[in-house]
Amino acid sequence: MPEYLSQEQIDKETTRYLVIPNFLDKEEAHTLLARSKQLLDEFDIHDHPLTKFTTSDDNHVGDDYFLNSGDKIRYFLEEDAVDSNGKLTREKQKSVNKIGHALHELDPAFRKVTLENERLRSLVRDLKFHKDPVALQSMVITKQTHIGGEVPEHNDSTFLYTDPPSALGFWIALEQCTATNGALSFLPGSHKTHPVTKRFVRLGERKGTGFEPLVSSEEEQRLAEAAKGGYILETCNPGSVQFSARSNSYVNALALLGDLVLIHGTVLHKSERNTSPHTRFAYTFHMIESPPHAKYDEKNWLQPTKEMPFSRILPAGEVNA
Repeated sequence: MPEYLSQEQIDKETTRYLVIPNFLDKEEAHTLLARSKQLLDEFDIHDHPLTKFTTSDDNHVGDDYFLNSGDKIRYFLEEDAVDSNGKLTREKQKSVNKIGHALHELDPAFRKVTLENERLRSLVRDLKFHKDPVALQSMVITKQTHIGGEVPEHNDSTFLYTDPPSALGFWIALEQCTATNGALSFLPGSHKTHPVTKRFVRLGERKGTGFEPLVSSEEEQRLAEAAKGGYILETCNPGSVQFSARSNSYVNALALLGDLVLIHGTVLHKSERNTSPHTRFAYTFHMIESPPHAKYDEKNWLQPTKEMPFSRILPAGEVNA
């Protein structure tokens, strides 16, 4: 018998996204929202490289700041928050696009929800999607008023590539998410129509506190020079099965405070620009399968370290049958 989910919810998850109401109660969600705003108040802009988060073809400003954020808590700005002279166009609290990527490890409030949450463990057991999942890449996404950037169509397995694909996103609304402040939307069934054909890879290997070039061919060297940012979208699975043509019938996943949206790593999703006067704070993290059940790609931009390996979700010794 399921521990947390209903059988109807488990069956519906085959569409590869699922909204679970009230995963966090109001007090828990308000605690994370308050902590998120406190982190924005603590943000020191004076020693920040003005790294912007962008999903366009432009590279991050201050790429080392991004590439070395997997075991830290760092701040990434909205594209429209920095002018042509490198100055903020608004106060720092309203300039941040997201805070990431190790909140689940380093901040007690987010760790409690991610790694010390029996409801989450029960949900994982019910889904039976992973045998031995680990958590990685956690962040608060703020979707700032009027400038909260659009996130175009993508799937998460491109950025957290495993063989076979095993990424699963957990996206928790810390404020009401509407059609005007940038709610998520999904293309149901697109895991069947849109195979993972690219992966977001780094072109360097970690040495000390930074990345050194890692090129194995003239083609990679050319790509590294073109990218200038230390990462590219690399073609993978070139012989993948050709799936049937997909529709463009995106469905909004409107969410209330505390609702959880599950996002399968191969389903296409996106969010529109926030044109409203209301922010859209959300806390999100991902799980992947661990070896020997899946292989985490050594070229993924985010890599575990000796000091901070990826965190197991289930108790030691438990394998989800």
